[in-house]
Amino acid sequence: MKYLLEICCGLDIHKETVVACLLKRTLANQPQSEIRGFSTLLLDLEKLKNWLESENCNHIAMESTGIYWIPIYIILEDALEGTMNLVVINARHMRNVPGKKTDKNDDTEC
Repeated sequence: MKYLLEICCGLDIHKETVVACLLKRTLANQPQSEIRGFSTLLLDLEKLKNWLESENCNHIAMESTGIYWIPIYIILEDALEGTMNLVVINARHMRNVPGKKTDKNDDTEC
């Protein structure tokens, strides 16, 4: 038996943009994905936070190579009354994981 999250989100963080992929799954259905792009301006990061809260997403993995994840982490750490689980993942490690990525360099599919 595999442990599956009902709702989770992956963030691909760049200097000026954030691409979010939200996955929702019920036990009877295949996962449904929704991809949205946001700028790294404070107003858009608040929109990202509000969207994730409205979807009741508690698990987020952030892929970032530099320090660009820090403001996003600060904004999201208080989301859902502090119950959101945030993980920062090194992009070099994610490159080896199969699946569709937003980077054209990743040459893999989700």
